[in-house]
Amino acid sequence: MGFLHAVIKEYQSMPHCVDIVVLSNIPKEFGPGIEVKIGLPSKHPWSLPFGHKKLFVERLEDYDLFIYSEDDMLITWKNIEFYLQLTKVLPQDQISGFLQYELDSAGKKWYPAFRGPYHWLPKSVSKVDRFTFAEFSNHHTACYLLTRDQLRRAINSEGYLVDPHQGRYDLLCSAATDPYTQCGFRKVICISDLTDVLIHHLPNKYVGTFGIDENDFGRQIELMLSPEYDGKAGEELFVTTKNIDNIIWDKVYFKGADSNLLSMVSQKAAKILSVGCGYPSTEESLVKSNHSVTAIPLDPIIGTLGVSRGIKVMAPNFEETFRALDGTVFDCIIFPDVLQHLRDPFNVLSKAVELLAPDGELLISIPNITYLKYSKDHFPYPFFKKWTYAKHYLHLLDKHDIAKWFRANGVKEIAFRYILESERLKKVKPPFGKFDSLFASSLFARGKM
Repeated sequence: MGFLHAVIKEYQSMPHCVDIVVLSNIPKEFGPGIEVKIGLPSKHPWSLPFGHKKLFVERLEDYDLFIYSEDDMLITWKNIEFYLQLTKVLPQDQISGFLQYELDSAGKKWYPAFRGPYHWLPKSVSKVDRFTFAEFSNHHTACYLLTRDQLRRAINSEGYLVDPHQGRYDLLCSAATDPYTQCGFRKVICISDLTDVLIHHLPNKYVGTFGIDENDFGRQIELMLSPEYDGKAGEELFVTTKNIDNIIWDKVYFKGADSNLLSMVSQKAAKILSVGCGYPSTEESLVKSNHSVTAIPLDPIIGTLGVSRGIKVMAPNFEETFRALDGTVFDCIIFPDVLQHLRDPFNVLSKAVELLAPDGELLISIPNITYLKYSKDHFPYPFFKKWTYAKHYLHLLDKHDIAKWFRANGVKEIAFRYILESERLKKVKPPFGKFDSLFASSLFARGKM
């Protein structure tokens, strides 16, 4: 409630007529002039945010600007002014979006949206008027603004006033992302004038948990704004976002160091190649352990974070990079959660093997598609689904595929390890020992030449 009071106070301080409506499932009182609408759009408690859409439609002709936000997003008058300014220069099918930030104990900004598969889209950087824009793959910012004309276009698209739903976003997030995901608009972020597109997420609860700090954020922005970026625009190693209605299958960009993979790297491996490097947590750990690390990044924007950590970063292009590395020998090559995303995984694996030292090792991690937990929300099992790479940008691989490809490339020693979902299951070996794959979320493969 404290955050909501701060949000209300901010709206009440604005130099224009602002009507405030709070959606709630129970009666609440916020003082004079604050309207409270009670009731859920459906039986699901997370459907509450969808209630604002009917309200906006009913009052379409009453307001010039419509703002939806969760109760802890501090939208300022400067945010609104800049939004209106950008709306005048952007094409009609583009909407100026925002990014959340939080503050750590020292007052430095933290950006929680940079987690999991969400990242800057390298092809999207463009200029309109004096502004530079880019698209971020996470459409959820817990808020959005629409002018009356934009709202009317959203309504006419027939994708706005819809029943509560979820897919790539859960119920809470879908309510705030529908204008961008199913109403024909593209959400763009003005990266050349960031101050007024940043919105404070008041709880500051994700600092240090997930996201990135202002230094890593700034490095990515600096690259996208640099004159030389034009020549790199569009470079992406492979399609990281799947044509599947769930982010569980997307390539993860941002995660901590993979302790399981690190435990399998020999300390004697002086030179290491990482194929498909996202946020370089694992690679940075290897550098700190006195390994020399070369990385093929997912794209040049994420790649710039590797450069800052002492990693030799190549172009996000297999053909160009393998040609540049011809004659280089590595003691270990890792494919962290990568092979299933490649159009031709066997060909890329074969090219990589050519760079291995005589006693070199290949380390591969892939999701375990037989994992029982996947069946809870995604039954039938993925391997029963008729997914194809041509349509979904994903191969469903298992240990037999990896073993076959290893042997075809002359890899002699092959070992597999399942990583169980929880410590509890790791301790319950007798009943589950030979069924590890049913309780393991990841499969690791080690091959030695």
